[in-house]
Amino acid sequence: MTRMLTHIMLFSSTAPPTVRIIHSGHACNVEEERHTERVYTIREGETLELTCLVTGHPRPQIRWTKTAGSVSDRFQDSSVFNETLHIAKILRTQGGRYYCKAENGLGSPAIKSIRVDVYYLDDPVVTVHQSIGEAKEQFYYERTVFLRCVASSNPPVRYSWHRGREVLTQGSDKGVEIYEPFFTQLQGETKILKLKNLRPQDYANYSCIASVRNVCGIPDRSVIFRLTNKTASPSIKLLVEDPIVVNPGQTVSLVCITTGGEPPPTLTWVSSNDSLPQRSVVKGGTLTLPAITSDEAGVYSCVASNNVGNPAKKSTTIVVRALKKGRFWITPDPYHNDDNIQIGREVKISCQVEATPPEELTFSWLKNGRALRSSERMVITQTDPDISPGTTNLDIIDLKFTDFGTYTCVAALKGGGIPEISIDVNISSTTVPPNLTVPRGKSPLVAREGDTVELECLVSGKPKPIILWSRADKEAPMPDGSMQMESYDGVLRIVNVSREMTGSYRCQTSQYNGFNVKPREAVVELIVQYPPTVEPVYMEMRQGLGRPVVMTCRVLRAHPSRVLRFEWLLSNRLLHAGAFDAQRDETEYTIRNLNRDGWGEYTCNVINEAGTGKCTFQVTGKAYPPEFYYDTYSPLWQNRPRVYGFKLQWTQMNPNAVDRIVAYRLGIRQVGLQRWWEQEIPVDGTINKGELMTHNLTELIKPESYEVRLTPITLPTFHCSFEEEPICMFTQDKNDDFDWIRQSAATRDTKYTPNTGPSGDHSGSKQGFYMYIETSRPRKEGDQARLVSPLFNVAPKNPYGITNPPAYCFGFFFHMYGKHIGTLNAFLKQKGQMTSEGPVWSQSGNQGYLWKQAKVSIHPTTSFQVVLEGIRGPGIEGDIAIDDVTLEEGECPPPSKNRKTGHRKWPAIDKVILVGRQTLLL
Repeated sequence: MTRMLTHIMLFSSTAPPTVRIIHSGHACNVEEERHTERVYTIREGETLELTCLVTGHPRPQIRWTKTAGSVSDRFQDSSVFNETLHIAKILRTQGGRYYCKAENGLGSPAIKSIRVDVYYLDDPVVTVHQSIGEAKEQFYYERTVFLRCVASSNPPVRYSWHRGREVLTQGSDKGVEIYEPFFTQLQGETKILKLKNLRPQDYANYSCIASVRNVCGIPDRSVIFRLTNKTASPSIKLLVEDPIVVNPGQTVSLVCITTGGEPPPTLTWVSSNDSLPQRSVVKGGTLTLPAITSDEAGVYSCVASNNVGNPAKKSTTIVVRALKKGRFWITPDPYHNDDNIQIGREVKISCQVEATPPEELTFSWLKNGRALRSSERMVITQTDPDISPGTTNLDIIDLKFTDFGTYTCVAALKGGGIPEISIDVNISSTTVPPNLTVPRGKSPLVAREGDTVELECLVSGKPKPIILWSRADKEAPMPDGSMQMESYDGVLRIVNVSREMTGSYRCQTSQYNGFNVKPREAVVELIVQYPPTVEPVYMEMRQGLGRPVVMTCRVLRAHPSRVLRFEWLLSNRLLHAGAFDAQRDETEYTIRNLNRDGWGEYTCNVINEAGTGKCTFQVTGKAYPPEFYYDTYSPLWQNRPRVYGFKLQWTQMNPNAVDRIVAYRLGIRQVGLQRWWEQEIPVDGTINKGELMTHNLTELIKPESYEVRLTPITLPTFHCSFEEEPICMFTQDKNDDFDWIRQSAATRDTKYTPNTGPSGDHSGSKQGFYMYIETSRPRKEGDQARLVSPLFNVAPKNPYGITNPPAYCFGFFFHMYGKHIGTLNAFLKQKGQMTSEGPVWSQSGNQGYLWKQAKVSIHPTTSFQVVLEGIRGPGIEGDIAIDDVTLEEGECPPPSKNRKTGHRKWPAIDKVILVGRQTLLL
């Protein structure tokens, strides 16, 4: 029967996920609606907390997502990977349906949803309207008036009307009608009070009270409106011209006054540029714009509102004078198919300027600095319907030698105050149309990704035109995002060129600042090389000793695609190199039989002309983290009135794929406290995949919560650097004379004895911790301090005894500096022995101001511990320190001068928080 129960428990340790949503924050109400839909209601501004409780093994991955809600709600754009969804000060736009999805690769994902309703109530607003077609200036007798009350809310509002202290209801007054709420997209829920044929008693204070039935503790809100025989909609007047034309830098003041309205209207200013300029000043009805700029030009409106009728609005346009972007072009005789200027033919010089306002633009022409007037041979036009606005033409008929010279087009604004723009055009026998060529060796242009490149087209001719650059091979934007880029020297400069910019680029002459003839063009090829893109960029590979490891580095893309070579390295030591096989897109490195020297960081460099792509593999034998098991039925039990216990259950991920686990280090601490309590959970034999392991946690105090961590202890990867307070379950021997002390150079007492002890841990860190013996008074010569390791299990038990004891390599770093240094001993203490035998390693006396490493092979026949003993010498300058204690399976390797040592970090740990009767993953 026992075997059957065990078998069932092991079989059930893998399970598909299930999901349940609970609320852990303040809720106004949680309702179960039809079709088992759960609706969670919360007041705007409160904190939303929803927790997703899951079962299933392996531990499912949990993700919160949302549909519905505002487009601007950032939660829509991302997922929350956590059990608890936490939204502080929730907004009304964050209501909607939230989904919790759990999946662990077994069966279909489990999904539960909950609808979150955010409740709110804004202040109501009363607006007053007359019936259409009636007088709007005042509310005369025998006129019908509507009072509309609007309040944004969730859930829908209930409205009530009061006249003074009198409650108005439908039928209570023949002159009053109350319309039931109706919904419009813009107004929301409304309720209308109709006053038919105004009577003297109708001129009174009306109050509208909005209520959401005190849901979520939201109080009622109200507003009062005073209706009199003077009540009138607003009217205003702008004391400015329209438009207002000003020069940049001027201060502009816009004055708006109210000419009617009761109650007195409120004035506001709005701009067509979405918002008023930052430097603008509003005082009453006056808007002041100091030192106005062209960007601040636009339509400015004064809006008056008093909730009676429609708001009044008056607008004016501010135009800021500007002259910019002057250009010219030369058109040879338009009646003959010739690109050159010839004597006896016609030449047209065109000049274009962007002006604001365009109607103030004026042009004048000069020849060699002297004013030029329109004549039969020199025809000046500014009103030609065929030319663009802001353009002037100078037609020279029957060109003569005497017409050669410098022609100047001068643009100005009638209002003045803006500097003129002058454009010089030289017409001479050397004025020739342009020609475009690509310099030799400049196409194709080869560059590396990230470089700065310059695409070049040589342009000849006089005058030199603007060069326009665009993509020639596809409809794609240029590097600056535009479809065309201008260049005045024929060079296109691209900073930080990327692989997407590979392709053909067209350079062509523009009509601007040159000849208005058929464009000349050329094409430049750009080839952007980039290093190989490889996968995986990083991969951790865990494998047990004596097993093969295959690492594959795959090339996804590269340019040039002909990869030159590859290199495999361990740390910085070259293992293998060669030419890349053109028929394959990957390279492999195989470790046939993994040993301890094979652990470390492997790098595969795949190299082409543009650089290097790098795959990194971290090969380790450390155990995978354990997975806490959440399917336990009622894991909590009552022990005593103020004490409870918890049955901790877990399985081990892939236990046979890595080093053998000999024990677990269990750490537990009360949430909010610093100190961890640790103990060892031994493991007998080997752990099977999916095997459910349990451990009872007792003496837990109600109603406290606890944080638990579980760390696999493996051989050969035990390593302790004393970085954490529990010091890896090392304990002080109770029968010695004094204790070892944990400290770092940063925490060392400033009054310490000089000329002894280390100035940092083994790695040289001032913050790193180590253990040491303090030999100052009251210590005396011969006093002993012993540090005892946790209990280690040996290889799987043999009922007939161990005939070939396994070998382990015990190592540590020691620091013995000072003229009074005593002795440091290492002992092997086996289970069942009262005391240790003689030391397996010993060192005495001053060893210099440095850390040294000790390694010794031990051969235990049963479970064992190692003991480090420090003995005080003849004086106070005798501090001894130890750091980085390791225990590895197998004999210690022979010492090598080139052997490097370093830190190995603790295996990753899972954490679980126990909260009351809920188990939450941290």
